[in-house]
Amino acid sequence: MRLHNLAIRRALLALCLLLAKAASADTFDLAQLNQQLSEPEIVRGSFTQEKYLRALSQPLISTGTFVLARDRGLLWFLQQPVQQDYRISASGVASRDPSGWQHTNQQGPAARHNDLFLAVLQGDTEALQHDFELELSGTAQAWALTLTPRSKLLGQIFTAILIQGGTTAERIELLETQGDSTLLLLNDIQIDDQLGPSELHDLAD
Repeated sequence: MRLHNLAIRRALLALCLLLAKAASADTFDLAQLNQQLSEPEIVRGSFTQEKYLRALSQPLISTGTFVLARDRGLLWFLQQPVQQDYRISASGVASRDPSGWQHTNQQGPAARHNDLFLAVLQGDTEALQHDFELELSGTAQAWALTLTPRSKLLGQIFTAILIQGGTTAERIELLETQGDSTLLLLNDIQIDDQLGPSELHDLAD
């Protein structure tokens, strides 16, 4: 009987070790998320942005399309309630008028906000870790990332940024310290390996 019990305990121990090893192998971490989100060359889709302000009973809603190109930047085509094209890249932010792209020359917090927006969309966890504590949960197919500000400056603007997605980011929620919030939903996402001629032109500096 004693030998039988010992055999059972050893079998249970081996099973526990096997389960622990399997759980460890399945852990989805920040490095894997960063690699997963940086793999697509081109991500296209549509967006719906809902801005909730304490002073308004209904959210301000805007819609449009976007093109996110790795190592090049983001094209953000606002269609409703007004039409306006934006480009965010390493060289800054530009908007399009009848004569072409015009740099906005944003500086300070506004420029930092745009850098942050691009890093969030690209899932650049290495860049985000400079300014935020990151907490990741879920799997590669369905993950959630919570960003909590490290710096006092960002802490005065955001309480947290919540990002959810799968192959790409799909839902981004910005919670502001004053009680306002912004919900960004990315839909109809398509992954490609090259830009079209007009997109190449728009992303060229």
